[in-house]
Amino acid sequence: MNNKLSINNLTLFITFLAFSCRATAKEENKINSTASPLSLHAGNEKYMMIDTKQSVLTWKGQNLSGLNSQTGYIYISKGELMIENGQLTGGTVEVDMNTIEDKNHGRDNKLVNHLKDPDFFEVEKFPYATIAITSVVPVNDKNQNITGNLTIKGITHPVTFPVKFEVRNGIVKADSKLVIDRTQWDVRYKSSKFYDKLANQTMSDSIEFHMKIIARK
Repeated sequence: MNNKLSINNLTLFITFLAFSCRATAKEENKINSTASPLSLHAGNEKYMMIDTKQSVLTWKGQNLSGLNSQTGYIYISKGELMIENGQLTGGTVEVDMNTIEDKNHGRDNKLVNHLKDPDFFEVEKFPYATIAITSVVPVNDKNQNITGNLTIKGITHPVTFPVKFEVRNGIVKADSKLVIDRTQWDVRYKSSKFYDKLANQTMSDSIEFHMKIIARK
């Protein structure tokens, strides 16, 4: 009888331990899935760290007719710019998709919550978007064309866009506008490419991002 009880107790203990390990593994996976994937070159003299408190991105979307446009903000979680001989030569910017706001800085409303769900950016699964600069072509003293790899929802495509750039007193200021075709990053909501008979509810496939970035040592 005592042997039976001992065996039963041991079985219960092993079962409890197995479930505990699974729960711990799930929690670790959850933490790892939301952890920032970007590592910076801190301490490298060629790189200047982006000031996330002074840098900001604005976004704009609208329906196909150009009416009923929506605008708002989204914030950089971290990033860096590579500066050589006073010129921008590389860098990476990481955006926290959980910081999406409307034009009034609202973060918990129908519009913002919809932008975070799978119809748009699926933020719970893909909490970060990044752009990594691959080449910079000077236009003149203050203007350059940047090419980089833009990753949204785990999908990466190359993009090219202009940037106004200056370095003064150890501070970098960059101002640029990037327009993308959202469907390339699997944002298909009310797109005429995938849905018929939407009439005036059809949304433009273009999303505009205006980036104002400040970086310093």
